[in-house]
Amino acid sequence: MRLRVRGRWGGRKSRCENTGPSPEKQPASHPAGGRRDSAKTNRAAARLEFLYPWIQDDSAPPPELLSQGFFLPAVIDLLINIDHIATLRNARRETFPDPVHAAALCEQAGADGIVFHLREDRRHITDRDARLLRDTVQSKLDFELSTADDIVQICCALQPDLATLVPERREEVTTEGGLDVLQHRTRLREVIRRLYDAGIPEVALFLDPDLDQIEAACEVGANCIELHTGDYANAATPAERRALAERLAQGAERAHALGLQIHAGHGLDYRNFRLFADTVPHVKEVSIGFAVIARAVFTGLPEAVREMRRVVKGY
Repeated sequence: MRLRVRGRWGGRKSRCENTGPSPEKQPASHPAGGRRDSAKTNRAAARLEFLYPWIQDDSAPPPELLSQGFFLPAVIDLLINIDHIATLRNARRETFPDPVHAAALCEQAGADGIVFHLREDRRHITDRDARLLRDTVQSKLDFELSTADDIVQICCALQPDLATLVPERREEVTTEGGLDVLQHRTRLREVIRRLYDAGIPEVALFLDPDLDQIEAACEVGANCIELHTGDYANAATPAERRALAERLAQGAERAHALGLQIHAGHGLDYRNFRLFADTVPHVKEVSIGFAVIARAVFTGLPEAVREMRRVVKGY
């Protein structure tokens, strides 16, 4: 029997033929890895290639940013946030994937550090994760936290290399903006002092690029700030993104003049990082998480980290 049907893709005609032998005369199936599997793989690859113009893979870095040795004005440390590994684990209340294992893979792939956020609601990282990360991470460890007493106590006990104070609301999907240092000056000064007294060498405040907030961060005793890059990452147009990059640059210049170390994070990815790096000066390190974990779905985690490292460092 021979059938002809009209193809679904682009109006092209395709053939669906049933001309093989009757069931009792069917040949033995090909062994694993044989011609049948190869043909199936080739057909899938051809279909993907045909569909490619209509597939938008925003997780993929532009090829020119993966070339070796392109110029960057400064070498920036890449810290990988592994919160979303824990989010995936907790979505099914499973024991895997393990963010501690993910952190080790990130380090092996060239990450300069690991970031995690122990939230009050424990929606992703747990106390167990935090303890094991402190015990196993060999590179820089950044503990993101609110000013809640119990979380501050855990952070002091674990003594990470960096504590980054961030705002936190239970109803938010992710951190939505910077701290209001002006409003919470007294509490922040107290928490920063506790963190220093516990032996934590770097304390950063997560801030929007507002000059008054940056100056207040210096006044309450922080020695670092992390610039919130979410608005920049979510800009609707190239012109808006460039304007927001310039605002971040002004904030970085002010922080540098005050003697603050400058970090940045939130929404940075393979495609928007280059403009950020070309525009914003004095940045020592960036925290990138979701973009790398999303890319890892297609490439594997080590390769996703290596790609981001090449984008950030140029090698």
